[in-house]
Amino acid sequence: MNAPSLEIVNAAGHLRVIVTKPLPGTHWLEVLAAAGCRVEIATGDDMLTREAISGLIGERCDAVIGQLTESWDAGLFAVLKQAGGRAYSNYAVGYNNVDVAAATACGIPVGNTPGVLTETTAEIAVALTFAASRRIVEADRFMRSGRFHGWLPSLFLGSLFHGKTVGVIGAGRIGEAYARMMVEGHKMNLLYFDLRPNPHLEEFVQAYGAFLAARGEPAVTCRRTETVADLLESADVVSLHTALDAATRHLVNAERLAVMKPDAILVNTSRGPVVDEAALVAHCRTHPDFRAGLDVFENEPAIAAGLADLANVVIVPHIASATKWTREGMASLAACNVAAMLHHHPVAAAGDVRPFLSGTPPQAAPSIVNARDLGLAHTTGAAGGCGASGCGCLPC
Repeated sequence: MNAPSLEIVNAAGHLRVIVTKPLPGTHWLEVLAAAGCRVEIATGDDMLTREAISGLIGERCDAVIGQLTESWDAGLFAVLKQAGGRAYSNYAVGYNNVDVAAATACGIPVGNTPGVLTETTAEIAVALTFAASRRIVEADRFMRSGRFHGWLPSLFLGSLFHGKTVGVIGAGRIGEAYARMMVEGHKMNLLYFDLRPNPHLEEFVQAYGAFLAARGEPAVTCRRTETVADLLESADVVSLHTALDAATRHLVNAERLAVMKPDAILVNTSRGPVVDEAALVAHCRTHPDFRAGLDVFENEPAIAAGLADLANVVIVPHIASATKWTREGMASLAACNVAAMLHHHPVAAAGDVRPFLSGTPPQAAPSIVNARDLGLAHTTGAAGGCGASGCGCLPC
């Protein structure tokens, strides 16, 4: 692979910041320029290898904004440290592609971008839920192929959600937002599995159920299940919103798919390896009424053999955060993380990240995931999500 071409912004800046992909919007560039950064952006759509990234870092580099498609391991952080690097920010809320312990050992803060993906990701999960259940992609292909010759009573029969049960695995901010959309929008009963209770979500469903009952309608219900299997056995729709770690890798496997309803719907907008993709292909082949909607894949950008051939699976190319506001907001947060760390500003206390998204942002880093391990100072009331290790403020 040839060395990537670079677009340089604010060439006179005294702090060299590498950005491994062009990012949307201009506010993030304004933030970095105001912080005295020379920004070097790798252009093109190819995924950069670690060798290519190492070459970009070179002998001197103050910070990097990287992508979730890159593996930031101990070796790469050692290269950044050797070049004088003092900050790395992942252009994503998740950071399972980053060896945070290795970064911490090098004294390098690791930023991420929470607080702007919640509603956007929940909305794509809802879209995939309905696209799968109402067979939208199948019907679209049918129309485009010229096979529609008139209305038929049994053409593309799908599932009605009203009054059914939705199951959410991972009731963090995104999981909660999805649950609320399905419960309030479609009067579905809710099951959720999470290691910790979500009283806020339970109170919402209880209050909404009371509202419906007062109007003479059936009340919706909410229950936190003891096990994943309990949820899978009972839910008509299952949406995954969990982080990826050793415990959740292949959380949905052949054994767990087998306990789901034969006409259930599985949606994954979390991380691809949460689902055993080969097992899902086999299950969908033998259960034609079972449906799935996937935004993420086990071995991106590759997908499991046979997945693309299945009519009962909707697949989209990792676009859950792909709204203009969210992607530009992510760029601003990543830039603010880098600018703050390069100028020794504190990490913002948990809260609303919107002050970082336009104009002159607070002099703080919106989210540094290893802040506590590095002993970084925190503000006492600024907006932002601290993301400090173990603080629990990050969305799942």
